[in-house]
Amino acid sequence: MKINGIHYRSVWLADDGHTIEIFDQTKLPFEVQIIQLQTMQDVATAIKEMWVRGAPLIGAVAAYGMALAMRQSSNDENLQHAYDTLIKTRPTAINLKWALDRLYQALENVEYSLREAIAYRIANEIADEDVELCRKIGEHGLNIIQKYAAHKPAGEPVNILTHCNAGWLATVDWGTALAPIYMAHDAGINVHVWVDETRPRNQGGLTSFELGSHGVPHTLIADNAGGHLMQHGKVDLCIVGTDRTTARGDVCNKIGTYLKALAAKANQVPFYVALPSPTLDFTVWDGVKEIPIEERAGEEQSHVYGINPEGTRSWVNTAPQGTTCGNYAFDVTPAEFISGLITERGVCEASAEGLQMLFPDLCKQQP
Repeated sequence: MKINGIHYRSVWLADDGHTIEIFDQTKLPFEVQIIQLQTMQDVATAIKEMWVRGAPLIGAVAAYGMALAMRQSSNDENLQHAYDTLIKTRPTAINLKWALDRLYQALENVEYSLREAIAYRIANEIADEDVELCRKIGEHGLNIIQKYAAHKPAGEPVNILTHCNAGWLATVDWGTALAPIYMAHDAGINVHVWVDETRPRNQGGLTSFELGSHGVPHTLIADNAGGHLMQHGKVDLCIVGTDRTTARGDVCNKIGTYLKALAAKANQVPFYVALPSPTLDFTVWDGVKEIPIEERAGEEQSHVYGINPEGTRSWVNTAPQGTTCGNYAFDVTPAEFISGLITERGVCEASAEGLQMLFPDLCKQQP
């Protein structure tokens, strides 16, 4: 996608052909800062500290982390060390493990001298594949938005609510939940996006940054406003992303997604989830019981990062001294609250049968 008219991906190789470049997403939306990752440890820090975030992007960056590790030392000990280090950075998003497993399996029985080149090749493939997967998600989601647009009175927009950032900053390009919105806007459909602020990390600011850069009309709202808007008929449909989807169609996404799904169900508002196939985890059935939910530092809950009238950026404490903060990063929305899963192969019911219909080749392990 574009920033100030210049096309970017969210991760790319530097001119030297081996250093990785990313946006420091902790600085957005106030500052666009490109930083370089030169070692596997740099990549681990970038993922853990959320310089990069979003399940597909985490997977792609982790793949490049394995390549950087092989550049440093391609022996078996360092291969295992890199895998073990990177797998521990974020526990919930399954794309991380998917990408690392793909690299490890491709490298474990290969001569040391060949590992670096193979690792970079596969990392590039993962990045390119993610762009194509998200583009196809956009096309299938566009069909859904077109149907709603066809029934809107002349001049009225299709109002779409989204939660967290599931745009190109969370993937390599296009995004998942936002890809259909970009395509609808580009096709001339009048769309308007309600953007949840998504506390405590305020990823809604990233979504607003993206949509504003692309010229898509949007309104940033408090997380608790979504139900009110649905009650008053101001939301036509919801589209969110996911960090892990189970074999029966449960989805794990940013904390607060479950509450939006409940409100949507109560108000007969369609609730769609957009996901690429690497986000599917057919080894898990019951998302509520089986998916590990990341708990992050309490300071993310008690402090807010922003910019004051003087233009200085800083963290501001909003909690009384000594307050214990609970910072659960994700929640799980059971399949029965989901209207459909938008994937690169089409739209299916959020169920085991729906997923098996679209992905029979991936349904290798059943509970």
